[in-house]
Amino acid sequence: MRSEELRIGVFDSGLGGLTVVKALTKVIQNADIFYLADTKNAPYGEKTPKQILQFSLDITQYFLDAYKIDILIVACNTATSAAIEILRERYPHLIIIGTEPGIKPAIEHTLTGKIGILATPATLSGEKYQSLANRVANQKNIQLFEQACPGLVEQIEKGEISSDETKKLLEQWLLPMNENGVDTIVLGCTHYPLVGKTISEIMHCDVTLIETGSAIARRTLDMALQRAHKNHGKCTIQMESTGSIDCQAAISILGQETVCHKINIINH
Repeated sequence: MRSEELRIGVFDSGLGGLTVVKALTKVIQNADIFYLADTKNAPYGEKTPKQILQFSLDITQYFLDAYKIDILIVACNTATSAAIEILRERYPHLIIIGTEPGIKPAIEHTLTGKIGILATPATLSGEKYQSLANRVANQKNIQLFEQACPGLVEQIEKGEISSDETKKLLEQWLLPMNENGVDTIVLGCTHYPLVGKTISEIMHCDVTLIETGSAIARRTLDMALQRAHKNHGKCTIQMESTGSIDCQAAISILGQETVCHKINIINH
């Protein structure tokens, strides 16, 4: 790793991965973070694994060509499931960190043994999630309540975090969890922490929400320190998108000024 600033590339299909970027800024210093929202191809949760893999390969190569990144963070559960293994094979010298539903910390937090999983259809059907769920199924006193959330990412991208339509969708999905005494909910998409407050209000109980941004940030710092990163100085963020995006919403999520550009990536 070079002696100058750490260069981190982070991507997701939209604004959701900014929850990971925000977590990064709390622990990472002396770094340039490049965030790419692939809004042209959003939502990933409704694309095929082959399509998502190609998007991920194209974005990774772009980051390397444009910014010579040291670390790649796949800030998307769906893309992690579809692409992480091949990305690691293709780029063996690049630190690559993925995102997956926080089932393990959920098990550590639950008191009732009843855990809700909110995720995109693609994540729930993906091999990586299924492997995690199967391991959990073998544990006594743990019951998973899985719920696919089609359309929720689109609502969040439109800025309808607390709209009546969004609340209606969440109420429908959360009702079975409420009735069954779920006390811990895994937010299996990086967009979902943005509606965390609404989820807590709908559950009407002291529910624990598990998101992965902080764990990813700690993992990133650990990997960087292993390569002699000096974690002191400033941290900058530059955001780009392959299609339209609400920069003001991005700034609101991050709580700071963000350089915002629009770029084009050719997806083969």
